[in-house]
Amino acid sequence: MCSVLVRLLDVKIIDDEEYEKNKTFIIVLEEPILLEVGQKHGDSNENKPMVELEDVAKMGCPSLGEHTRLEVVIEESYEFKNTVDKLIKKTNLALVVGSSSWREQFVSAVTVSAGDDDDEESGEERLPSCFDYIMHFLTVFWKVLFAFVPPTEYWNGWACFFVSISLIGVLTAVTGDLASHFGCTVGLKDSVTAVVFVALGTSVPVPYEAPGITEMDDRVDQYADASIGNVTGSNAVNVFLGIGVAWTIASVYWSSKGKRFLVDPGSLAFSVTLYTVMAVMCVAALLYRRRPHVSNGELGGPRTPKLLTLMLFLSMWFIYILLSSLEAYCHIPGF
Repeated sequence: MCSVLVRLLDVKIIDDEEYEKNKTFIIVLEEPILLEVGQKHGDSNENKPMVELEDVAKMGCPSLGEHTRLEVVIEESYEFKNTVDKLIKKTNLALVVGSSSWREQFVSAVTVSAGDDDDEESGEERLPSCFDYIMHFLTVFWKVLFAFVPPTEYWNGWACFFVSISLIGVLTAVTGDLASHFGCTVGLKDSVTAVVFVALGTSVPVPYEAPGITEMDDRVDQYADASIGNVTGSNAVNVFLGIGVAWTIASVYWSSKGKRFLVDPGSLAFSVTLYTVMAVMCVAALLYRRRPHVSNGELGGPRTPKLLTLMLFLSMWFIYILLSSLEAYCHIPGF
């Protein structure tokens, strides 16, 4: 009979969905057992005589060779781990990066971590830079404050969702009151304060979100729909939910009191018209950038078109603030 020189063994590796360091285990081949016809492995062989190895070899039954132990080493891939970490950060998957305890959240809030470095390809851990320390001490209050939000493990994430929305609402109300008091202190009208300071404060996170959304979108789609849609979607939420829901609740409340809820439009018509004109110009600029000889895309591209687009959008923002402020102080006629 022919001897078996190669045998494939299936070894089940348990996936606990966590990063693991290097793992080592040993596969041991035990002595073969002679079984009768119809007998299964594990059946009792007490009443059967012991068979010597020489007899087994003569009968053509298998016997162990020289090597009976195999050491298997599973090594950690730093490159794969870094790639997965970057994908998680860019796509903001809450179920993956979510926290499981308050202790983990507070430790993460008070720990200075290194910022993202896309040029880093080595598996070595990067130390925090001076800029990372400065940003940490500037934002540590807010980190610790939002560390009180329940972890995502509680109530399947619903506790985290509702508490986060409530904290954001409270901070928005506080920001609005602070901006109103600041405008009153320096002598600015509420409409100018809202256009300049409140709008700037609520829109600052958008430029920081856009690069990550753009990189994520580039991996799944060739267009910049996710990045630009994030801007238009946030504005839609501000208008339809931020204003619409609040005014609807106020209208229902005052209607139940037998009174009418009226809001003085002020310079709203002029501001919305000016914003619409600027928005149309922005969309036209993005469409023009799609031409192959310009940028061949809505975002990115050669350095010169990027700088020109940046200056165009910044100039439109300054023009919007300037004209809205002049109209609020009656230096130019409104409607």
